[in-house]
Amino acid sequence: MSQTRIEKDSMGEMAVPMDAYWAASTQRAHLNFQGISGRRFPRSFIRALGLIKACAAQTNLELGRLEERRSALVVRAADEVAEGALDAQFILDVFQTGSGTSTNMNVNEVIATRANELAGLRTAPAKERLVHQNDHVNMGQSSNDVIPTASHVAAALRIQEALLPALETLEATLRAKSQKFETVMKIGRTHLQDATPVTVGQEFAGWAMQIARGRQRLAAAMPRLCELALGGTAVGTGINTHKDFARLTIARISKRTGLHFTEAENHFEAQGSRDAMVEMSGTLKVVAVSLMKISNDLRWLSSGPRCGIGELALPATQPGSSIMPGKVNPVIAEAMTMVCAQVMGNDVAVTVGGQSGVFELNVMIPVMAVNLLDSVELLSGGITALEEKCVRGIEVDVERCEGLIEGSLAMCTSLAPLIGYEAAADIAKEAWKTRRTVREVALARGVLPAEQLAKVLDPRNMIHPDQA
Repeated sequence: MSQTRIEKDSMGEMAVPMDAYWAASTQRAHLNFQGISGRRFPRSFIRALGLIKACAAQTNLELGRLEERRSALVVRAADEVAEGALDAQFILDVFQTGSGTSTNMNVNEVIATRANELAGLRTAPAKERLVHQNDHVNMGQSSNDVIPTASHVAAALRIQEALLPALETLEATLRAKSQKFETVMKIGRTHLQDATPVTVGQEFAGWAMQIARGRQRLAAAMPRLCELALGGTAVGTGINTHKDFARLTIARISKRTGLHFTEAENHFEAQGSRDAMVEMSGTLKVVAVSLMKISNDLRWLSSGPRCGIGELALPATQPGSSIMPGKVNPVIAEAMTMVCAQVMGNDVAVTVGGQSGVFELNVMIPVMAVNLLDSVELLSGGITALEEKCVRGIEVDVERCEGLIEGSLAMCTSLAPLIGYEAAADIAKEAWKTRRTVREVALARGVLPAEQLAKVLDPRNMIHPDQA
């Protein structure tokens, strides 16, 4: 049995592992929630908490509320938390108190213990320690404003650092493919049936625009996500904090991250609701919907390769079957569709959490935070894999595209304005019945002079309205 030490919180004494940096409150929460899921807050969330605590200590020094030595010790320990040096000390299950108080105290205790260790006072009696988890590390703060703030900071940072760059790269690659294939004609499809021609480049351009719109939606939602609840303390009134604490601390957070964070315009809205997180999760869902459509299009268009559509050739990344030699599957696109499904599921959890704001506090913040952050990370990683291992290497089977156009019954669409809808439909029916092309039937019937027919049935004249 490992050695323990005795620590105290407001409920009494707790035995804590001797080498642990956490103390009584964390240990009590660990005993309460362990075994529920084994899932902990991600690195991005702990990083945000460390950043908040460091900036808060600097602000409290500036406001004359915290002595210079204590502030310096807290800042140094909090920076270690932000940098990941103490990640093993954050042991609590995500499924805990809805305010995240347990995790806020976990951070406070770890920072206090490490600060006292830096001061050479880790093993000193409690009354002789220089830094206290509540009085100093948590000064001017409440779990009720810190945890919402950390949720927003963590998500905004990862969106800025990982997701937006991944989307930008994918969009650029799709646009490059659009230009590369801008003259390659192919058949369009609606309802999974042949439709009038398009170019391969036009299809890629449509996908690129979906990604561009996704980036625009994320950018539009970011200002609300970058509003922080810090300064509202317990219920939004700001009790037990300095009137300038939030403004100065948020300015520090902005400077250190390079993002423009602002104090909540209304602290009661910022703590009683989590609407900004719901909005951003919904935006991530829209991005996932776009990526699901694109990934499924790629799978369909590369199907076969001989007995399916087979217009696109995706990079071969691994064997596709344990029993069928030579089979290669669109595994990267499939992985992306699963990522999208998970993001959509995460959004349900965030949505349910968001409607659980009761009076002055939402009590599902932890589950909302982890699902939002999970969506950001999943999309970032999935998009990077899709771009690098799939989209970047896509090629087109030009001969296959041209052959499918010529054999399509939808070619008769361009005849309708000249010979009438019914006559054109009759040509399509005969072409289908006799297994001939629309061109062959139309020539045999002599519906138009051969030279005019060739022009009308040229697919290049069907892709722009002014050439129709």
